[in-house]
Amino acid sequence: MSKPILYRLIDRNGQTYCSAIKGTIGGHSGLKIYGRLDCPSAQRYLAKGLYSRYRVFFADEATAVAAGYRPCAICMREKYLIWKNNKSR
Repeated sequence: MSKPILYRLIDRNGQTYCSAIKGTIGGHSGLKIYGRLDCPSAQRYLAKGLYSRYRVFFADEATAVAAGYRPCAICMREKYLIWKNNKSR
């Protein structure tokens, strides 16, 4: 019998935990940015080997926000602009 696949995700408090369910949102732990798994910007950096060390995953967007991450300006432009406008107030 094979072991179940476990994924390392970040919870609402920014702590790592293991889950049998894959994350739906990716992020960069150093920059505190989250975005889609297919984000073109993240894909470029991953291809260059510059991003993987800081790559984190979240179960959903609400968890990423609760953990203190902001939306990506590339793949989540509308949410980023809302975040930016709210931050400047």
